[in-house]
Amino acid sequence: MKKKQLLFLHVFYWAMFLVGTIIVPAFVYKKGYIAFKLTYLLTSFVCFYFNYFFIVPRFFDIKKLYKAIVGFSISVTCFVVIRYFTEEVFLPLFFGIRNYPEGTEFGYYFFDNIYNSVTSIFISTVFCLFKIYSSLDAERLQLVEEKKNAELKALKTQINPHFIFNTLNNIYSLVYQKSEKALPAIEELGQLLRYSTKDLEEDFISLDKEIGYIDSLIELEKLRLRNPELILVEKDLQYSHLNISPMLLVPFVENAFKHGDLRGKGFELNISDQNKVLHFYLLNFKKDKMKDSGSGIGIQNVKKRLEILYPKHELSIKDSETEFVVDLKIDLRDE
Repeated sequence: MKKKQLLFLHVFYWAMFLVGTIIVPAFVYKKGYIAFKLTYLLTSFVCFYFNYFFIVPRFFDIKKLYKAIVGFSISVTCFVVIRYFTEEVFLPLFFGIRNYPEGTEFGYYFFDNIYNSVTSIFISTVFCLFKIYSSLDAERLQLVEEKKNAELKALKTQINPHFIFNTLNNIYSLVYQKSEKALPAIEELGQLLRYSTKDLEEDFISLDKEIGYIDSLIELEKLRLRNPELILVEKDLQYSHLNISPMLLVPFVENAFKHGDLRGKGFELNISDQNKVLHFYLLNFKKDKMKDSGSGIGIQNVKKRLEILYPKHELSIKDSETEFVVDLKIDLRDE
């Protein structure tokens, strides 16, 4: 519950209390009766906030109900004692009027006023519990948000080293073969690193930049392929200005290059954003040999990030003996 809403409840309660206790009786009863109602209002106000600020925060514990009973008893006693001294000591001494007949025992007065004290103390307790649990809920949400941000930051820092590791392996192979493609490959890597170093610090980047990563990666990988024409890419983008979390699609393309059969079959990539829904489809044929133990790091990170950032996403991964198919849909209007 927000502070403004809680404040409104307090104002509303005391406005209703004032109308029912003072204003309406003023037109019906004699002046002496109004004096007793004023003391009742004062007593209720003091005990309401004594209970609100001191008793409930210190005594209320759902696991130890005896403490709540003790706290409630303290508030009731406080109410009765304050009202007794105002009505049966102060008013008779200075104004010659009293609420109860002279000689009324304190024990009778105490039990007779328990009922009068319950309403204010009960509502005070409810309001205080609203405040306490609202504060706890706000803290819980803040902790969840901080945990989510910390997890996302950790996942993003894992993506970049994994990407660099794969790319350096490719460049090493070109250098070892003394290929003339080595220098262009280093230039492409430098371009990719400039992208990733700058944009991974952002929570979201434009879809156009993310696709730019993929284009640069594909061009880099083509340098080492004998049949680059087997890499089929189709794009139908109308809303490339919309935002997406950085390096969310790249790991799927990395995986295709690292574990796909690119010499004989290549892979197929289709990216579209019809109705502002990103549709990422990738099909690659797998090599005969098994994956290495670290092959799934990037994709596992993507899955975790999708769960956090896009809980309504649709991700289908078909991992058969011969094919690896990724079919991902993200509604970019959520951002």
